[in-house]
This record gives sequence, C-alpha cells and structure tokens, in this order.
Amino acid sequence: NGALYIDAFSLIDRYLSAEAGRGKGEGEYSLELHFINYEHYQQETDQYFAKHLSLSGRDAEMLQQKYYKDYGLAISGLVAHHKVDPLEYNREVDDALPLDSLITPNPGLRQLLEDIDKSKVKLWLFTNAHITHGQRVVGLLGIEDLFEGITFCDYRRLPLVCKPYREMFEKAEAEAGVRSVKDCYFVDDSHLNCRHAQARGWTTAHLVEPDLPEPEERAAKYQIRDLNELRSIFPEFFKTPTTNAADPWPSSQL
Repeated sequence: NGALYIDAFSLIDRYLSAEAGRGKGEGEYSLELHFINYEHYQQETDQYFAKHLSLSGRDAEMLQQKYYKDYGLAISGLVAHHKVDPLEYNREVDDALPLDSLITPNPGLRQLLEDIDKSKVKLWLFTNAHITHGQRVVGLLGIEDLFEGITFCDYRRLPLVCKPYREMFEKAEAEAGVRSVKDCYFVDDSHLNCRHAQARGWTTAHLVEPDLPEPEERAAKYQIRDLNELRSIFPEFFKTPTTNAADPWPSSQL
C-alpha cells in the first residue's frame, strides 16, 4: 500500500484557522489564533538567536529567515555555523511553545482522518520538527492513534536531515515501507517542500492558508485551501463517497 504523508504544522495551521472562524458569519474567518501561533514561534526563535548569538532582534529575525531559506530549517543553519546543540534548541523553542493553551481535540479533523480507508493507504506524519513536537501536536489534536508512524528530523543525529532534501524523502519512504514514489501522497503548507516532493514523483497537495495569496508559481499538482478538499482530490482513499465536502478548486490542478 501507499502512504499519505501529512505535515504536522499543516495540521496546526489549518486547525487554528478553522477554530478562529467559529462564531463568525458564513464565509468569514478570523485568523487571530493562527497569527498567535506563528508569533509565538517567531518570538521563541528570535529570542534564541538573539540570546545565543548576541544579535539584535532585527538581526536575529533576518538570520533566522536566511537559514530557513538556505537550509529548509533554521536549526540546520545554527548547527552548521554556530555549533548549537539541536536538542537544546528544541527544548527552548519548539517544546516551549504554549500549544497546550491553544490546541484542543478537533472532532472535525479526526472525522476526516477516520474516513480514510487504512487498507488502501497508510496515514503517516511527516515533520521537520523533532519527534517530541510532532507527537505533542497530534496528541493535543486528539488524533495520535490515527497515524501508523512518524518521520521526523532527528535532532540527536548530525548532520540534520530535513525536508526538502532528497535524503529526508528517502527516509520517509523507507520508514513507511513504500517501494515506489508513485505510491507516495503528500500534504504540506510549505511551497518549497511541495515543489521538491512533486519533482521526486510524489503526488502532492500544497495547502495554502486562507490569509495568503495564491503563489505566483504553483508548487504541485494540487493546490488546496482546506484539508477537507482531500476528499475530492483523493476520493479513492475514503471509505464513503464525498458528501458536503468542498469542491476542488477549479484551478487546483496543473
């Protein structure tokens, strides 16, 4: 069987956006919680850069963005150029995020994942975070029992291996026991990660957050705004026909 790889941060971002929209009029969204989540992460990261590299807040933010762009993961740049301990970074940044106060079990997300026929495709968590963060996210969302496994960036081993590099995709294939790239399906909110997955031969859906404009150049075969659109683009993996699910965006396919 193939595997449907879902990025952990995509679950967080999509969940927070949906939760923030509760109580609003139809079609209206408040992205307050989404921004709170991002700002918390940005604040923790910038503080770590400033503290350990003796940088101003602005310089810390610029360097963090540079390393993310250059390496796909800010911690990779810190390890390569500043000999930072990845596990220490994980404790002070990812594990320090106050997710417990922001995330609670999400019945809608759970129902979506439960509707996937596990005899046809494995559900696999695929994250650039260390394992503690990935497990924490799905635990708080109440969906940890629905994934057959997790491929994560192992902060205990150097050099760090993360998306979008070929070695990380190879690792995910091996750990999920998938023999062909044709049997790999991928959902991520990173344009860069989706572009590399698509180039590798994975069937890819780029999740674009509601507050973001469409990218000038599409990253993948599919572009979606909501995880429920997976019912329409991958109907063969769901136990029952699509009902009350969002239609695929007319321009979603290349």
